[in-house]
Amino acid sequence: MTYLPDLDRFHVIMVASSCVIVALAVVLHYEVLSRLHRFLDVTKMGERPRILTLIFVLLFTHIAEIWLFGLSAFFLLQMPEQGGIVGLESITLFETIYLSATTYTTLGYGDLTPTGHIRFLYGTESLTGLVLVTWSASLTFIELQRQWQGRRRHP
Repeated sequence: MTYLPDLDRFHVIMVASSCVIVALAVVLHYEVLSRLHRFLDVTKMGERPRILTLIFVLLFTHIAEIWLFGLSAFFLLQMPEQGGIVGLESITLFETIYLSATTYTTLGYGDLTPTGHIRFLYGTESLTGLVLVTWSASLTFIELQRQWQGRRRHP
């Protein structure tokens, strides 16, 4: 006998919402990194401003993605059928942003725990955060490598 879970409309809403949110975060990340890379290719800034621009743009992009997940969780949790967060008396926007930040970065303090269907969103956020942070690190490495190779050629 095969076991298939009973899928109700709240499961479907959560899976569909999570897929859309992940897609938005990935597209946002791609667009920012693409434009940032083109900007760094043509800018005449010195090394320090180039690297600082890169790092600040990447940090603010990650913060925007954390807010995207946190806002989404806040709105999804307005439906009690989607679950809740253990450790909170009431669900507030800034608490969902905080949980989003600890999930996206895979830090996970453990003081707040999602329950119910919302766990799917937080699980996909963790994977998405890991991939997007790694992607940012790769771009940072490429830019630093370009700077260091330029130093060797032009002492």
